[in-house]
Amino acid sequence: MKGVFLRVIRQMANDKRSLALIFIAPLMILTLLFLLLGDSPYVPKLAVSSSMPSQAVTRLEEQDVTVTHLAADADVETLLKNGDIDAYLSMAPGSADIKMLEPDSVKMGKITTAVKNALETSSGQQGLSFSYIYGEVTSTFDSLGYVLLGVMAFFVVFILSGVSFIRERTTGTMERLMLTPVKRLSVAAGYTAGFGVFAAMQSAVLVLYAQSVLGLHFSGSVLLAVLIMVLLAFTAVATGTFISIFANNEFQVVQFIPVIIIPQIFFSGMIPIDTLPYHLGILSYVMPVYYGCTALKAVLLKGEGITAVWPYLLVLVGLLLLLSLINTLALKKYRSI
Repeated sequence: MKGVFLRVIRQMANDKRSLALIFIAPLMILTLLFLLLGDSPYVPKLAVSSSMPSQAVTRLEEQDVTVTHLAADADVETLLKNGDIDAYLSMAPGSADIKMLEPDSVKMGKITTAVKNALETSSGQQGLSFSYIYGEVTSTFDSLGYVLLGVMAFFVVFILSGVSFIRERTTGTMERLMLTPVKRLSVAAGYTAGFGVFAAMQSAVLVLYAQSVLGLHFSGSVLLAVLIMVLLAFTAVATGTFISIFANNEFQVVQFIPVIIIPQIFFSGMIPIDTLPYHLGILSYVMPVYYGCTALKAVLLKGEGITAVWPYLLVLVGLLLLLSLINTLALKKYRSI
């Protein structure tokens, strides 16, 4: 027992990646959660109708809320879609109605608190009802379906490609292949395409299963959703291959999950980036999952077409090409062996 105990201690002490996984990764994730879920500087932009009691409006203006007075013929939907306002408050019989672009827990929380305070102070009325332009969903699964699809596709393919590429190296296949006259670009493209075929098949299966079997609500084109998933999956292949450069075995690839995958879940759109404190939303612009999930959200919840999501697809293609270029350059060390 003593011998085994000492061997495990020595083995762990010499494995810097495992030590980082045990001590640094949890602290990093916990700190990230603290920053993301802490006090947000977000100030709701609330528009009120002329039917709102003046005392309630005055009370709203005294709180941390930007209040805009709208005329009866104002185009509320356009203002919400353009981001000029976050919510529109009007009086309905027996309650106040809050109209928003889509369900959003962070914005809803702040707006609800402000409106309740105003109504309680002015009239003692507490009844609130919500309506949305997008995302009149029936379950949490429907509202978060785009996040689940994007993260699932990226996570599984990342592990598959990273572990498979490590196996190619440890079995000597990579070194033998690089002894041939084949170009490095062809090798990198071949690996990406080979793993990408299965990644594309998995993406199609995931989308079709979520829609036809699980009943996930699709407001837009299924084919466009599949295209987004396939591009995200190919980017995951390139990311997994890139990460495998820094790993010596399959276990070390898994050790990168807390660093590469978990932060991307937080920046997938589940938390609105315009409400994140300390300008942390900027980090989402370097994360493939953000672009994939944002495009999926536009298609699944808003019913948008290719004209609305092509910028996100273009960024995914750019990330794919960049990572593939880095992977191609990294193959040089195997040719020199």
